[in-house]
Amino acid sequence: MAEVIDVVRYLLRTYPHEQELSNARVTKMIYLADWHQALNWQRQITGIEWYFDNYGPFVWDVLDAAKAHPEFVKVIPTTNFYGGTKTLFATTGENDPITVSSEEKSSLDHIIEVTESLYWNDFIRLVYSTRPVAKSPRYSVLDLIEQAQEQTSESRQSGG
Repeated sequence: MAEVIDVVRYLLRTYPHEQELSNARVTKMIYLADWHQALNWQRQITGIEWYFDNYGPFVWDVLDAAKAHPEFVKVIPTTNFYGGTKTLFATTGENDPITVSSEEKSSLDHIIEVTESLYWNDFIRLVYSTRPVAKSPRYSVLDLIEQAQEQTSESRQSGG
């Protein structure tokens, strides 16, 4: 299992559109990567306990990890298109090693490939279309492993 800061750093180094790397987008990309990992390897990349709040899967773990490691991640407060607050991330440790396994990199790379061309609304639609969000009530903890097992079981039963 990777440390949250290593996953954040991997995304910051690898994602091609650095101006899009807000706390919200990075957090949801990590959620999607955890979901992908759960579907394919029955475990998450991170140890994050995902919570479904008003804005989809959300936790403070990602921002907290970034703030705790200023030697690796620069946290930049800014404003969004509508004048609201927004937090961007930028990498500061370009050559420092990152500890993520090849399976974890595979999930992260898959999520980057799937999301890099998506504008925000399409990106959010993708997040909300995942089974843990679609099948869980708001204000609940999302059990990605259980949801992945159920999706796999249903897929086998339906022949898909």
